[in-house]
Amino acid sequence: MTSPARPAPPSYVVRTAEESADREACFAVRKQVFVAEQGVPEDIEYDAYDAGALHVLAVREDGVPLGTGRLLYGEAAAERTGGDPTVGALGRLAVVRDARGLGVGVALVRAIEDAARARGLAAVDLHAQTQALGFYARLGYEAYGPEYLEAGIPHQAMRRSLE
Repeated sequence: MTSPARPAPPSYVVRTAEESADREACFAVRKQVFVAEQGVPEDIEYDAYDAGALHVLAVREDGVPLGTGRLLYGEAAAERTGGDPTVGALGRLAVVRDARGLGVGVALVRAIEDAARARGLAAVDLHAQTQALGFYARLGYEAYGPEYLEAGIPHQAMRRSLE
């Protein structure tokens, strides 16, 4: 007896969220993942950095948002990267539950890294939830420093050189 064929994963694109509708889709994904699923207080999920950040959005071919992430660079990133202007900060990476395991997270990280390279950055830092350390390590990120709590969730800093 053969098992039934699995349907092909939906196709999607990753793009920079430049239109207000795309940015709103990014915020909706973050609300679904961080606020509803993980219990992050809404008042700390959205911050002053959102306005100047580069946001990326993964969207299914039928328009359904699947994931998002953001890149901070320049002065906005300095606080999170030890003040080094050549290092960007990847953050707020979120993939909706139904799209996990389809490569969406990898595609979002690579799009953010491409945007960082385009801005002349030499490396990208991130604050990984400890349960996601393996995911980022597989993408070339190296953990450094002690584990700490952010929004009540254990995190660790990681960095990847883009050179």
